[in-house]
Amino acid sequence: MLVAEILKAKGGAVHSVAPKDSVADAARTLDARKIGALVVCDGDRCVGVLSERDIVRAIARDGADALSRPVSVYMTRKVIFADPRESTAELMTRMTDRRIRHLPILREDRLVGVISIGDVVKVQIEESAREAESLKSYIAAG
Repeated sequence: MLVAEILKAKGGAVHSVAPKDSVADAARTLDARKIGALVVCDGDRCVGVLSERDIVRAIARDGADALSRPVSVYMTRKVIFADPRESTAELMTRMTDRRIRHLPILREDRLVGVISIGDVVKVQIEESAREAESLKSYIAAG
């Protein structure tokens, strides 16, 4: 399955914060949206990703003071992107190799969505179930 198909099914909503927003505000957004990461946007440019893990590490390092600091202090700056034409297998490999859980999706340099490891795993499970069912039907018919 291609990334574009996942985005079509789940929608292309991208939840974001600005680099100057506080970590506390970002944490509230994560909680309210029930998501694990936010894309950090400076205007139309994606400049980072802030995940729950980033926030936990910030608090472990700097205590409660981290919550009042800007997202830009703790965000992951080296953003790894994906393309809508890539397969879920390609994403799974990239996410596993780089130990990341969220990939912003770019189409022609425009942010069109975010895919999480949960989205990829869900698709992989659905594909495996369909394959197993096809094999059962084939064997039963034979």
